[in-house]
Amino acid sequence: MSLVMDTLRTSMITEELSDAEMGILEGLFDVRGYKAGEVIIQPGDKQPDNLNILAHGEIQVKIQSSDGESAIHILKPGDLAGIITFVGGSSAHISATQCAVGDTKVLSLPRVKFETLLNSHPVIVYKVMRGAMRYVHGIVRSMNAKSSDLNNYIYRNSGGY
Repeated sequence: MSLVMDTLRTSMITEELSDAEMGILEGLFDVRGYKAGEVIIQPGDKQPDNLNILAHGEIQVKIQSSDGESAIHILKPGDLAGIITFVGGSSAHISATQCAVGDTKVLSLPRVKFETLLNSHPVIVYKVMRGAMRYVHGIVRSMNAKSSDLNNYIYRNSGGY
């Protein structure tokens, strides 16, 4: 198996795809390598409209706050990055820095390559976008749960604190 196919099999965006459909998608990805500490994406940079899938290693997501830089999440293999610009959002909405933790490999899918499938394989596009939405929905659910927990902690609701 190739790194691309192995990674696609672990990613939420390909849950509905057959092996044949993943084979079509496989050829659209570029593999990029990053060394420990290397910045992958940061606010203010011109962002490509690529969807990134972590293939190997870890990516630390950090934000700038009044107290300095804070790590807020670690991406694991199969996790997505670059969703905002991939679906047509502005790179001005990028507020986090992503850095490689150790040697890291990322699959990168340029939107322009993905859009070539619109006429020839529209069902693949539909299924991948459904997977991307499920992934984003999972992030929103997680953030809502954390916000609720924090609210309960601050206001001592639910008797758990």
